[in-house]
Amino acid sequence: MTSHRWDPSQYLRYGDERTRPFLDLLARIPGDARTVVDLGCGRGNDVAPLRARWPEAAIHGVDSSEEMIVRARADVADPKATFETGDAATWRPAGERPDVIVSNAMYQWIDRHIDLLPAVADGAAHAFALQVPGNQDAPSHALLASVAAEFGVTDFRRVDVRDPAEYLAALQRPGWDVDVWETTYLHVLQGEDAVFEWIAGTGARPVLSRLEGVEREAFVERYKAELRIAYPPQDFGTVLPFRRIFAVAVRR
Repeated sequence: MTSHRWDPSQYLRYGDERTRPFLDLLARIPGDARTVVDLGCGRGNDVAPLRARWPEAAIHGVDSSEEMIVRARADVADPKATFETGDAATWRPAGERPDVIVSNAMYQWIDRHIDLLPAVADGAAHAFALQVPGNQDAPSHALLASVAAEFGVTDFRRVDVRDPAEYLAALQRPGWDVDVWETTYLHVLQGEDAVFEWIAGTGARPVLSRLEGVEREAFVERYKAELRIAYPPQDFGTVLPFRRIFAVAVRR
């Protein structure tokens, strides 16, 4: 998966905005669940909405980032939640299949993940659901690439996100009902250089991890300046349009 290191605190600076798409995803998964696996669980901030959706379920989180898992084990007090460091791209149930497998904003980091999805869905006894950001063509990402190139960084890790129709085609098979949709949220972010602070916790990290010292500081200032033009602050905050793609596959 990713080769850069995650900063859990930076990632959760806009925790409410990042959680909202996951809540919308969970609302479309029908039925009850005794066991739930969260692929790409991060620092465990999805446990609370999962617990609200399935109050009695055992929840198991998997993430490739040791930093995130350390935080999850330290911060999540839920007695029925467990966590492991592992490759969520290749994770499969070793024994009985969990009722539900979910993934919140993880698969975009896995190249050609579209080919993996049928096998992942097969690992769920009832339902498989995922959400990925679909803003790879937004100004924030276009500017990231162009400014990074000015600093000689051109080979950083980019996301792999497909059109909604591709997710439908990958998951729609005999014995399954599949629901795929997309939503563009208009997040109103507060604070100075709010869009940079948002992307610094996710999409910009592959670039930031390649730069150090004065060069890193110069990149940050240059990128911030471009983002201020693309996303001008307003009296009520800075508006960040953010597209998300959702898929829910349920066994008949």
